[in-house]
Amino acid sequence: MRKILTVLPFAGMALSACVTINIYFPAAAAEKAADKIIDEVWQTDKSVTTPKSDKSPSVAPEIKKEKAI
Repeated sequence: MRKILTVLPFAGMALSACVTINIYFPAAAAEKAADKIIDEVWQTDKSVTTPKSDKSPSVAPEIKKEKAI
């Protein structure tokens, strides 16, 4: 009797560990979302790399000092 009480919990754990949950995503919706994200990333990269003025960007950032009051 004691052997059965010892084996039963382990058998229950083994059976519950064999559960697989499959989640299916609609392929068209996932592809559309991926394309949207890629377009947003490329837009951001273009706006960052393209200078808006004719001047070339300076290497050192401008440092503005405030006057003490």
